[in-house]
Amino acid sequence: MKGRSASAMRRKRDVKPAPASPATRPAAQVGAKHPAEPASAIPDPGPVRAFLSDDHCTLAARIGAFAARELAPRPAPGDDGAARKEARALLALLGEGGWLEPIRRQDWRACCIVREALAAASPLADAVFALQALGVVPMLLSSGSKVAARWADEILAGRAMAAFAMTEAEAGSDVAAIATRARSSGDAYVLSGAKTFISNAGIADVYTVFASTDPAAGGRGISCFVVPADAPGLRFTGAQVLSAPHPLGQIAFEDCRVPAANRLGDEGRGFALGLKTLDRLRATVGAAACGMAARALAEAIRHAGNRRQFGKPLAEFQLVQEKLARMATGLAAARLLVYRAAWEADRGAERVTLEAAMAKAFATEAAQRIVDDAVQILGGAGVMASHPVDRLYRAVRALRIYEGTTEIQHLVIAQQLLERARSVHP
Repeated sequence: MKGRSASAMRRKRDVKPAPASPATRPAAQVGAKHPAEPASAIPDPGPVRAFLSDDHCTLAARIGAFAARELAPRPAPGDDGAARKEARALLALLGEGGWLEPIRRQDWRACCIVREALAAASPLADAVFALQALGVVPMLLSSGSKVAARWADEILAGRAMAAFAMTEAEAGSDVAAIATRARSSGDAYVLSGAKTFISNAGIADVYTVFASTDPAAGGRGISCFVVPADAPGLRFTGAQVLSAPHPLGQIAFEDCRVPAANRLGDEGRGFALGLKTLDRLRATVGAAACGMAARALAEAIRHAGNRRQFGKPLAEFQLVQEKLARMATGLAAARLLVYRAAWEADRGAERVTLEAAMAKAFATEAAQRIVDDAVQILGGAGVMASHPVDRLYRAVRALRIYEGTTEIQHLVIAQQLLERARSVHP
């Protein structure tokens, strides 16, 4: 890419090649302990067929096969450093396979299908996809920006890793409280402040940053900027280690100077741009939750059929059957809400705030219950660090928090309902 940072290219050279596919790997290395993705965890278009096109159904089969073949057999990273290297390797895989292209098309149902499959096979791969989307969608929504277009091509090809830098110590759910300042200085802006809980912090090639250009205006004074990782004054200040492997950390802006051309949209419109981005992507978080839940359900069914207690398989015990029934029903309901929201967005709805909030809140809470039930069915095996269900248990929890907590989604839903009621009966 013309003007691409030297640090970005160095990081690209450091990416380790993906391991050989199961077709070329010795049999003993392929899922010997935990078989590759079971067919029942591949996104099933059937229950949500009313919301999908034929192309979406074809995509579900393709991405499901890719995830089972290339992602499920990969060992989970053992620590934060390994997770950061693995994230870069996964980005290369996704880019080379063209799996990031639904983001460019803003085909939200396709994004949901991809996230379902990735999350079922590798929560870290899903996180990589999600962060590429969060980082690039504000650029895609800001037509006419040459800087955004140049970075967007690199991000969607998997050659540049993106990050979405909005959260601060005092600005989480309260986005309007952002304190990072962007001061106009001639043909540039000077950024000062700090961000926390930033996914891909320290390994991203470019950050989509939200900063206040007019603190007195609150949310109406927030602007959005494209900031390359090697911009003078941008510093990675430390990793924040999660229980599930995921590159997270803090960054600081110390008189970080960026060209005015790197601002996305008009000054003061960053808050609206951020909300529109989250509005579009929130349903895909629900899709990721569905993918994790589907994998957990598949593992629970398999275990219940194989594990014998008191002379018969667990699957023959009614209390186990009750759990499986509840898990499957919750998953089906979650998927319907997710794909309804994505369908509304794909139809061209200006805002899908209500639908997306319902989808994320219900799907992530349902997935937490489903994964927990799977752990209970598996018993001791379900809390072994090497088991896929234990990894899902650690990964699914964050989905109820990021891109808006469940509690915030409930407030959004109630506010939308009340606004609609007032418009009908003022």
